Amino acid sequence: MAEIAVLLPCYNEEVTIGKVVKDFRASLPDAKIYVYDNNSTDQTASIAAQAGAIVRKEPRQGKGNVIRAMFEDVDADVYIMADGDDTYPAEAAPAMANKIIEGYDMVIGDRLSSTYFEENKRPFHNAGNKLVRNSINFLFGAHVNDIMTGYRAFSFTFVKTYPVLSRGFEVETEMTIHSLNNNLKLYEMPVKYRDRPDGSVSKLDTVGDGMKVISTIFTMIREYKPLPFFGSLGLISSLVGLGFLISVMIDFWRTGMVARFPTLIGSVMLIVAGLLFIVTGIILDVIAKRDRKTYVTGANIFSYWHRH
Repeated sequence: MAEIAVLLPCYNEEVTIGKVVKDFRASLPDAKIYVYDNNSTDQTASIAAQAGAIVRKEPRQGKGNVIRAMFEDVDADVYIMADGDDTYPAEAAPAMANKIIEGYDMVIGDRLSSTYFEENKRPFHNAGNKLVRNSINFLFGAHVNDIMTGYRAFSFTFVKTYPVLSRGFEVETEMTIHSLNNNLKLYEMPVKYRDRPDGSVSKLDTVGDGMKVISTIFTMIREYKPLPFFGSLGLISSLVGLGFLISVMIDFWRTGMVARFPTLIGSVMLIVAGLLFIVTGIILDVIAKRDRKTYVTGANIFSYWHRH
C-alpha cells in the first residue's frame, strides 16, 4: 500500500485547521497529516495537534519556505498538499492520490473549472488568475486551467527533485512553470472551491503578492525560455535601429551627405545590441536544454532509488 502524506502549511488558521485535519483524516484514514506552523500567533498548532496532526514549526516566513521545509523533511509515496483555510474539499484527495499512483508527477486541483468564480468574492483575484493562466499557457503552449491552485498531489520523485526557490505565495505558479518546462506528467482534476468561512482572514495581499507572481513569471520565462525572451528583445532593438538607419540612408541618397551622424551611430548601436541579444538567447537556450537533460537524469535516478 502506498504511503500518503497530507501537507498543510498554516499561518494563523485556528478557525479552520481543526476541521481541515479531521476532514482529511476521514478521507484518508491511513495517511499521515502534517501541519507546518509558520510563526502563527494564535492556537493553530495546538488545535492541529489535538485533531491528530503531526505539527512542526517553520521559522522562515512565507508559504514557499514552508513548502521547501515540508518537501525536505517528509518521505512518502504520495503527497497531498492543501491549505489550512478549509477552502478545498478533502473528499477529492483519494482520487488525486490514485492518479499519482497511476504514474502522474503532479495532480492539479482545478478550482477555476468548478466553483471558484462563484465562491471567491475578490474580483481582483479572479482577474489575476485569468491573466496568469492565459500568459503561461500562451508562452508554454499549454492548456492548464488553474495555474495558482494550492491543492495539489505529487509523486515522491517530483517532491525530491523540485527546487523550491520562491519564498511566498508565488510558489504555486513556480511549480506549474517548472512542470511545463520539464514536460512532466500533469493531470487536472476539477474540485469544488469554497470561500473562507466567517472569521477566517485571507493572508493574500492582492497587489503585493500579485506583483511577486508576475515577477516570478518574468524571471522563469527568462530562465526557461531564453531564446524567445532575448530573441524578441533583439528583434525589436534591431528593427528600431534599422528604421533609423534607413531614414539616414534615404537622406544620403537624396543629398549625397550624412547630416545626422548621431542618428547613424545610434542606429548602428541598436542593431549591434539586437544581434548581441539574439546571440545571448541562443547561448542561454543551449544551457537551458542542458539543464533540462540534467533534471531528467536526476529525476530518473530518484525514481529508480525509490522503487528499489
